[in-house]
Amino acid sequence: MTQSVYVIGVGAHPWGKWPEKSQLQLALDATGAALADASIGWRDVQALVAASSRFEGGMGWGLHANEVAQAVSEHGMTCINVGGACAAGAIAVQTAYALIASGQCDVVCAMGAERMPKGFIPRPPGSQDDITDSDYLRWVAMGATNPAYWAIEAKRRMHQHRTSPELLAKAAVQMRRNASGNRLARFRKETSVEEVMASPVVADPLHLLEICPVSDGAAAVILASETYAKRLGNTTVKVAGCVAATGKFGDPARRIPTISSTVRQGVPHTSEVATAVARAFDMAGLGPEDVDLLEMADNTAWHLLAWPEIFGFYEAGAGDWMLANDRLAIGGDLPLNPSGGFLSFGEATTAQAVLQVCELAWQLRGQAEGHQVSGAKVAMSAVLGLGANGGSVILSR
Repeated sequence: MTQSVYVIGVGAHPWGKWPEKSQLQLALDATGAALADASIGWRDVQALVAASSRFEGGMGWGLHANEVAQAVSEHGMTCINVGGACAAGAIAVQTAYALIASGQCDVVCAMGAERMPKGFIPRPPGSQDDITDSDYLRWVAMGATNPAYWAIEAKRRMHQHRTSPELLAKAAVQMRRNASGNRLARFRKETSVEEVMASPVVADPLHLLEICPVSDGAAAVILASETYAKRLGNTTVKVAGCVAATGKFGDPARRIPTISSTVRQGVPHTSEVATAVARAFDMAGLGPEDVDLLEMADNTAWHLLAWPEIFGFYEAGAGDWMLANDRLAIGGDLPLNPSGGFLSFGEATTAQAVLQVCELAWQLRGQAEGHQVSGAKVAMSAVLGLGANGGSVILSR
């Protein structure tokens, strides 16, 4: 029988570019804030799970949890370092959840910290020494960086659902409007459809302001068993669902590198995330109709229109109407990324999904100053990572 798990502390460093701060310092700032929020110290933490970066830090081996432990508290706690690219933060939270739900630990911290290189992740992933590395070949031989295939998806939607360029731009406008009241967001200045469409085209039809940039940032979440949370008097936010998943053969997204070369009926688009979301709903005993807000990866404006449809919040094509009629705004039927999302923060890969969980907790505790969803009781996250990794967390109060 699994133990119930609660969020007892959350903390984050503001997103931006912080050349004067090391990745370790960003991590220490975020974890320190989470510990203070939980009113506990490092010696109370039995395990630290870190979402590991491929860009820098971690003693050259991605040992970010160990790096933090050696900097602040060598008391024998378990250190676990997990990968998963942009979904690594969700996998870190899921690992922390599992340590507590299984009864192995009472208090676990999950964290992610990232300092990103400039530009659209300028150096290719993968290995140039391995000619079978499909992700390296995708970037170098094909020139297909991430915006290229996001643009293909956007073009497909414009053909299938007659989505207009102006509506894609409105999705980006909505994110900046949400972020205008969020002190942690990097881009807080509101913009207009005209300004978005006047920004440079990166990959037709996507403009620069419709694609998430890259940033530096860090976030941490502290989870605890029900017994421990009750002892602290901190049982406001419960982890109702917490799932990591991978893609399914036959996924119609057919991304490169791909897990399949065909399309199979019944396999959802972006199956790694759709599967994580579906399993999180099952785990929580809830459905889309129960969710008061959704924090999801918006690498582009297209994601904001397509993903809620894929997850079953409404039928395919309805996202255009929802956005156009402000039903996805903070005061709407399904507040979508009230934080401002990736488009307003800029993606700090391994930290982003941890920040999503922080945002869910702040919303449910009524502490999302400047961008609060009124009366939120159930909040959900969804994130995608290279290698067909997906994650979803549901918090409730």
